[in-house]
Amino acid sequence: MRISGENRRFLFLQGPHGWFFNRLARMLRASGARVWRVGFNQGDALFWRDKAHYIPFDQPQDGWADFLRDCLHRHDITDIALYGDVRPLHAEAIAIARKAGITVHIFEEGYLRPYWITYERDGANGHSALMDISVPQMRRALKKYELELPDPPAHWGDMRQHIFYGAIYHFCVMALNWRYRHFRPHRDLSVGQEFRLYLKRLWLMPLHSLQRRVTTWRVRNGGFPYHLVLLQLEHDSSFRAHGPFDSQTEFLQIVFEGFARGAAPHHHLVIKAHPLEDGRAPLRQTITELTERHGLQGRVHYLRGGKLAALLNHARSAVTVNSTAAQQVLWRGMPLKIFGRAVYDKPEFVSKQPMDAFFARPKRPDARAYRDYRHFLLETSQVPGGYYSLGGRRQLMRHLVDMMLAPRDPYTAMMQGDAAHRQQLRMVR
Repeated sequence: MRISGENRRFLFLQGPHGWFFNRLARMLRASGARVWRVGFNQGDALFWRDKAHYIPFDQPQDGWADFLRDCLHRHDITDIALYGDVRPLHAEAIAIARKAGITVHIFEEGYLRPYWITYERDGANGHSALMDISVPQMRRALKKYELELPDPPAHWGDMRQHIFYGAIYHFCVMALNWRYRHFRPHRDLSVGQEFRLYLKRLWLMPLHSLQRRVTTWRVRNGGFPYHLVLLQLEHDSSFRAHGPFDSQTEFLQIVFEGFARGAAPHHHLVIKAHPLEDGRAPLRQTITELTERHGLQGRVHYLRGGKLAALLNHARSAVTVNSTAAQQVLWRGMPLKIFGRAVYDKPEFVSKQPMDAFFARPKRPDARAYRDYRHFLLETSQVPGGYYSLGGRRQLMRHLVDMMLAPRDPYTAMMQGDAAHRQQLRMVR
């Protein structure tokens, strides 16, 4: 049957910063679908060119449910699309759409970053359908196809674009948002504070890069065994909605306590911040205090962002709440300890040892099982490309519209033996 967007009417809510949703809407219209966008602030309006199909939500947020129901009814919406499923406005929209029988398309950062993004239906991260699919089920699905494990595509270089578009977005919301005076960000900081943090991060990138290089060199050439702690943004939706901690401080306290009790006295602890860490959490102060409290002077190293691969290649184990960076840990067959809900939280991969026992003698994951799990993701929800760079968006368009117009979500289609062709990129050797 021919893939077509005829008789499909999409309503877009908030998306990644930049032009991704605008580009995706253009491709959907080419398929025959109609697309509208709800804008919550001037940042949303800036990155949406089709003003005839732009719907501003400039009311108090307690009127969102009625506003959305009216939009769905007035335009006879069949599908909604959004980025992140735990923002309050999005969570409410998903619940309303489900009751109305409307298909929900959810975008997230890639579970296998940095070369892919995530496309799912109904839920992502701790709400993903992956949470209920076992590794044996994935293996049975893969046996229906003769597929090779795809290689990662070319690097899109999205980080600078991500920060750049974020700064523009927050400037628009801070300085040009007169029409949307009722807008409230889904994070704790004000828009002005967010904008200043983006500018500060852009301004300090050269200094942070130098500090990162020096610290990385010291760790890689120090000649000591070390364990890696992968931090997340404290305001990250996965950390907050799918983890047991209210702050990074609570997480680090447990890690330091377990390391002091269980790790060999010549082992070190390397704490790696998220690449987008902007200083809103007092990480350096917390690490310094915990180091002194547990008598770990000279054995703790703090690394602000940077490439993960060079550190992982020499680490003994890794600990995180539920960072997607843990996928790189498992790919290398390293022991992993987590504390939150994550799509990779399978008994074959993740250690259930107490913290001190993990640092003393961490158990390795089942590498064969993880390879099958990773292969299943690459044939289903992981789409090569990126939201923020032009080349990344172009690559996404080769796959996404077909996936969105398909009758089944990627996981169901794969498990029923009805998965669409995926032209994964191959590296030329």
